[in-house]
Amino acid sequence: MKLKGSCHCGAVTFSVDSHTPQPYMRCYYSICRKTAGGGGYAINIMGDATTLKVRGERNVAVYRARFKEAGAKKTTLSKARRHFCAKCASALWVWDPRWAEWIYPFASAIDTKLPKPAEDVSIMLDYAAPWSDVPEGRGHQHFREYPNESIADWHKKRGLEVR
Repeated sequence: MKLKGSCHCGAVTFSVDSHTPQPYMRCYYSICRKTAGGGGYAINIMGDATTLKVRGERNVAVYRARFKEAGAKKTTLSKARRHFCAKCASALWVWDPRWAEWIYPFASAIDTKLPKPAEDVSIMLDYAAPWSDVPEGRGHQHFREYPNESIADWHKKRGLEVR
């Protein structure tokens, strides 16, 4: 499925092919929450990095967060690169060299009509803001940190992979 996305001001547009377009995972970690906003969380989906096409690339800026590991005295520079529009600050996608073949667009930046998942996953709940509403009940899974199931595995297990 070809996903088309953009920033709010229109200075950046992009497209990427995705086999896993269901925006099912809500991340409540402070980095996602503060850099992408949106209900106190961010929703990442996954695309093939080799298919990324960007218009307005000169307007794309990159942020690498610093965070403190449990028990560490110094902060660590995140390997993940969060791409955003330098003009309007819209969060666009994340790329991480540890998984260089993938790009993780924020669902909030996607203009293509995305499928609505029948269930969703809330992750990094140990870091959720106290005011955050976390969906509960049937169809909602909760994880204190990262689940073991990848984005690709989640889609495969549910027969939702797009080819």
